[in-house]
Amino acid sequence: MSDRAHLAPARGPYRAVDRASDHSVGAKPRPMTQYIAYYRVSTSAQGRSGLGLEAQRQAVHSFIGSPPAPEFTEIESGKRADRPELRKALDLAELTNSTLIVAKLDRLSRDVEFLSRMQKAATKIIFADMPFADSFMIGIMAQVAQWEREQISARTKAALRAAKARGQTLGGDRGNLTQISAAGRLISAERRTDAAHERAVKVRRYIEDARNESHRTYRAIAGYLNRKGIRTSRGGTWTATAVHRLACHS
Repeated sequence: MSDRAHLAPARGPYRAVDRASDHSVGAKPRPMTQYIAYYRVSTSAQGRSGLGLEAQRQAVHSFIGSPPAPEFTEIESGKRADRPELRKALDLAELTNSTLIVAKLDRLSRDVEFLSRMQKAATKIIFADMPFADSFMIGIMAQVAQWEREQISARTKAALRAAKARGQTLGGDRGNLTQISAAGRLISAERRTDAAHERAVKVRRYIEDARNESHRTYRAIAGYLNRKGIRTSRGGTWTATAVHRLACHS
């Protein structure tokens, strides 16, 4: 038997390969990528009939070599940004350090601004029909919006240069640099607090799910979160104390 175990079908260039059996000095096992799938159809009729969904599932399953778990399906127009199933998929992918996989780019969105936000998200997103779309195709589309922003910036700079040429004072120390520095530190702290709060809200949803599945004790809920692959804010495993602290903190 070969000392290398391929964990995905040989067909296709983008497959996770287990290097754990590599006996080179200093070699470390390469973790397998975990995937969470997102599918979208535009109408309820398509959702009921499975029209379009089956092709998306087949593309995703073919790419990764097996059905991902879990899978999220949205019946919604691609024009809408408020999609609850996509939000759930992104949250779970972030909490479990998984990759979100979508069959095709247009199943996520055709809107440049929306795609640009997705590219900046903490969760890695790939597309089964074009695996490099996360770094190449989306980047090109986002650059269209970036070009427009650069044109606005260029016009603003031209206006400032014209104002300076007229003798108008721009910027400079107005005696408030200390206050500005203090305000900057405060804003930075507030942003970190906001990020921690957002993560706590996401985790509390799974704590509620655990309770709905009859996990009543903090120890049982901690086990539920750990089995889901959800990590603490510091990247560790959950304990009963940590669950109690998060659940009771408003």
